[in-house]
Amino acid sequence: MDKSKQVVLSSQLKWVERISSIMDDKFRIPGTSFRFGLDPILNLIPFAGDVSGFVVSAALLYVMAKNGVSRKVLILMAVNISIDAAVGAIPLLGQISDFYIKANTRNIKLLKEHYHEGKHTGSGNGIIAILLIVLFVVMGAVLYVSYLTLHWLFTHF
Repeated sequence: MDKSKQVVLSSQLKWVERISSIMDDKFRIPGTSFRFGLDPILNLIPFAGDVSGFVVSAALLYVMAKNGVSRKVLILMAVNISIDAAVGAIPLLGQISDFYIKANTRNIKLLKEHYHEGKHTGSGNGIIAILLIVLFVVMGAVLYVSYLTLHWLFTHF
């Protein structure tokens, strides 16, 4: 990688890291090491909070995709964002989980491992295959439980 590309990448990574810190761990509860950011505060606003956190995370993902991060890192980052968004959408549990599931912080860790340590290179096809298998298993379990529930309802009423 040439010197000018490294400077641009370094400034982009610092920007992404700064935004991530604001969203996930900008504030500290005095007397503790517990940190949180704007994400759990914004999520106190129904729907708008969840959407704003997701948009910021997606924008960070876009910036990194534009700067040539590997497909595998992009997939891992998208999984982190999706888990955060899915759990965050559950009333009450979502508000609590936003203090602990810090997708942006995890994604910064992935980026540092990728750029500084050379980890997470490759296509990420294995991750996609695992996610599809898990999705099909979960869907199958939901369909089976739905079938059993409907069968029980129709035979008992």
